[in-house]
Amino acid sequence: MANMTSHIHCQNCSMAALCLPYQLDQDGMARLDTIIQRHKPIHKRDVLVNAGESLKCLYAVRSGSLKSYTIDDNGVEQIIDFHLPGDVIGFDALANSQHRSYTQALETAMLCEIPMSSLDELAEQMPGLRRQMWRLMSGEIYSSKQLLGTLNNRSAQQRLAHFLITLADRFKERGLSNRSFRLTMTRADIGNYLGLSVETISRILSALQAEGVIDVQNKLVNVLEPERLRELAQ
Repeated sequence: MANMTSHIHCQNCSMAALCLPYQLDQDGMARLDTIIQRHKPIHKRDVLVNAGESLKCLYAVRSGSLKSYTIDDNGVEQIIDFHLPGDVIGFDALANSQHRSYTQALETAMLCEIPMSSLDELAEQMPGLRRQMWRLMSGEIYSSKQLLGTLNNRSAQQRLAHFLITLADRFKERGLSNRSFRLTMTRADIGNYLGLSVETISRILSALQAEGVIDVQNKLVNVLEPERLRELAQ
């Protein structure tokens, strides 16, 4: 994942175009930067927020990756999202000021902590910031609907191919390789997210490798035939 040091500010962060500073001028970025607190790194399996906690901050991912999940009354976990650098965590809590899901680090991650009280006040003064918040929330809603469509209407192979090509596209957006990347989530996590068993995930990965579409070495995925993978996702 992207590696950034703790002193980086909005003005020189490579993820700014995907995050809250998008389309803000230098003055706007500087004003936003004054309210942001640089969060200490959290480590693999550390929980960032718990479901039911009051919304105090949004969190922008600077480096590393995390997963968000819910737990039902029977204690069954359901993964609902994977977060990469540039993503903002916490929008699900805006409706009732309570987090609706848990968020846990998949690896060491650096975050920017954005206090909601300060962000609300600043957004009132900066329409561009408010529009970007709406844009990011709209993107989350679209992604959720896209996931539902993937789960409801596609075969197991289509689901996994869609997951891999979407992940590759997200890496490309972040200036990272979309042809070779590391999966920070486990196969059990991927299966949980897609509604598939670990055995099914492993079988399909092996089949895609045998067909020369991808090459998998432990957690490293090399996309050998990206257009073929995209076709399989349809």
